Amino acid sequence: MTEQRQWGGRFSGDMDALTREYTAGADRTLFAHDIAGSVAHARMLGRQGIIPAEDADAIVTGLGEVLSDWLAGHVEWRPELEDVHTHVETLLRAKIGDAAGRLHTARSRNDQVALLNRMLVREACDDAIDALTRLVLVFCDLGGRHAGDAMPGYTHVQRAQPVTLGHHLLAYGEMFLRDRDRFRDCRRRTNVMPLGSGALAGSPYPLDRESVAVELGFEGVSRNSMDATADRDFIAEFLFCCSTTQMHLSRIAEEVVLWASAEFGFVGLPDGFATGSSMMPQKKNADVAELARGRTGRVFGELINVLVMQKGLPLAYNRDLQEDKAAVIAGRDACLPSVEIFAAMLPALEFRLPRMRAAAGESFSLATDVADYLVKKGVPFRDAHMVVGGIVRECEARGCGLHELSLEDYQRAHPFFGPDILGLDVESALAARDLPGGTAPNRVRAAATALRAALEE
Repeated sequence: MTEQRQWGGRFSGDMDALTREYTAGADRTLFAHDIAGSVAHARMLGRQGIIPAEDADAIVTGLGEVLSDWLAGHVEWRPELEDVHTHVETLLRAKIGDAAGRLHTARSRNDQVALLNRMLVREACDDAIDALTRLVLVFCDLGGRHAGDAMPGYTHVQRAQPVTLGHHLLAYGEMFLRDRDRFRDCRRRTNVMPLGSGALAGSPYPLDRESVAVELGFEGVSRNSMDATADRDFIAEFLFCCSTTQMHLSRIAEEVVLWASAEFGFVGLPDGFATGSSMMPQKKNADVAELARGRTGRVFGELINVLVMQKGLPLAYNRDLQEDKAAVIAGRDACLPSVEIFAAMLPALEFRLPRMRAAAGESFSLATDVADYLVKKGVPFRDAHMVVGGIVRECEARGCGLHELSLEDYQRAHPFFGPDILGLDVESALAARDLPGGTAPNRVRAAATALRAALEE
């Protein structure tokens, strides 16, 4: 079969089959995007008198028919056609004849590809923003619901101080809110139209780029034609946003895996979000969390791929940049489903609150509060720290907890201890942290409300 190439005049004979396969673009999913850009371009060419109005009308009508055929599944993808652009133009020519050849007037595949990339990333940002909004709302709900439910807080995976489950979960809500806002920022920088930049130097035709930008939903047009066709920093930024989001998902995934273990026993996994073992009938595995954790490397890899791809490219366009769309799609398709499944899974977790409450008071987690007690009596913190460290050492030797010490035990360690030290417990430790950002239950409820308000701004 004779090849149909948009650049074939300079060449004789057919392309080697290996070259055709190796250089084929992974852009068939952008069929509708390509037609939308072509329709806007053709209308502008007709309005500006660059091509005859009747040809512009025929092109727009024909493109609508091509899109209908595509959506109905009537378009066969032909390997001998290089990319989505060639497919669209070939199909258009079959419908309207030679007038289809006018569509590429004042346009290069370089600015055409750049346009599709920005439309793709813009759409992916919108999907990410929506998905993260839903996820943050889940954390708002859970944070408010569990604002007063105690659990151990950790540093270095060692029990440190009591917090509330709501406070712990809202920490992730804040992270994912920032992730959502990063996608919003990325969308703003992406939403600049490159069409009209030509291959690299702009166009000699009297294009109305602004009208095309408005029709396609862009906020403005690019200021430099070489930058517009040759840089993919917006794709790297999108993949950074995906990577940061996936990293945060991986952190909470790790906690779900740990909390669901018998050693922690903090959550029960819902059947709809767990799998079993083919050998061990008692097993219920946190496979959703493990897969989200595992896919983080894939998303990171696509970011590094795009950064390395661009690091040595001279201006302007180079074919290396063809690899960008596959990276966007791979990063998007790993990250966004992870966000969506966590928004569904987290509300279904069975939080074992009595176990969490019991663990919150174990492992000398109130030691800092004991030191703070002495500080409030006038003891310098470093001295108080030393005193309480000695108390903990004695408890370890005796095999008891702080709550099992008598007033006499405390007063042997320091005379400033009074009877009220015996009333120190998890609830009083939580209530004491009654300041903005603290883990006091009333502050946690306020933080859940504030996070929801920030989400809606």
